[in-house]
Formats: sequence, C-alpha cells, structure tokens
Amino acid sequence: MESKRFAVPRAEDMRALGAVVARRMRGGEVILLSGPLGAGKTTFAQGFGAGLGIDELIVSPTFTIARELTGTFADGRPARLIHVDAYRLGGVDYAPGQDSVDRLLDELESLGLDEELEDVDERAVVLMEWGEQMAAALADERLDVVLERPAERHGMADGAALTSDGVRYATLTGVGARWDGFLDDFDFDPRR
Repeated sequence: MESKRFAVPRAEDMRALGAVVARRMRGGEVILLSGPLGAGKTTFAQGFGAGLGIDELIVSPTFTIARELTGTFADGRPARLIHVDAYRLGGVDYAPGQDSVDRLLDELESLGLDEELEDVDERAVVLMEWGEQMAAALADERLDVVLERPAERHGMADGAALTSDGVRYATLTGVGARWDGFLDDFDFDPRR
C-alpha cells in the first residue's frame, strides 16, 4: 500500500484536493474519509462533488445517512455520487454477542448500502465519511483519505471554531489492486 501525505492549509485547499481526487475517478470506486470533527471531511466532499461536476451544495448527510447526487466523470460519462455519513450508524444498543462492526453492517444492509459497497456500479462512486471503524469489512478495495487537524501544533486556541481555517494533513492510501499506481503520479500543491 502506497500512501501520500499533503499539507492542506485552508478550506478552499481541502475543496481543491477533493476536486483533484474526483477528476481521477472512473467509476466503481469507494473512498473512505476519516478524521475527527472539524478535520475537513465534508469540505473535502464538497470539492469532490465539484470535481464530478455536481452543482448541488454537498452538506454532511448525517441526518439522512446517504445522499445520491448526479454529475459527470472527467471523460464526460454520467456519474453518481453516493455520499454516506456513517457517524450515526452502529449505535450502542447491540444484540447479545454483536459487535459494533456487525451492527453497522446490519444497518447498512437495512438501508441497501451494503450492496453498493460490495459491488459498486461502474457509473458510481461511494464517498463515505466516518467509515474507518469498519473499513476492511466495508470494502477491500478503497481509497482511504485520513484527515488530521493538529490544532495544538498550530497555535489554535482551545475555543477555535471547528470550521476555521488552519493546516490540516491529508493522507491518501490506496488499498487493493484497483488502486495500484493511483498515487504514482498524484500530486497536490495548494500554492498552485
């Protein structure tokens, strides 16, 4: 597994990174976004949507769990973006002997999302926020995008707004054969 890490100083840069990644999509991909609150997951998703030519504003689908949006791949083919927020999935009321991953998979199945993740339509891309706790169970072929917001190292006050600008770090890791070579010529420089 190859990884690349990028410094992302502003929200507009996080959107730009999302757009650059989206323009490289061909269909059938699963992207898992992870990071703490305020790390930039939804901001990345907004850029990703823009990179697929989606005009609709992308917001966190926390209360709807998943939203399907239509756009266009870089080669002009129609694209479907399935934007999932797993933050509220998995709850704490487990059946006897059931762990959090099993619970989450049950909830995804009840929503019909398990099939989307197992066999992603070649005209679709699944972009899932908060999927890190069950990444291996969800998709053995995926792009992991880990966002970090090291506030304490950048002089941000404890009360700084979670949505404020400040350096974040994005680490992209391709998992599985589908992603072999994806990062070989991938570069992102927010100063360009």
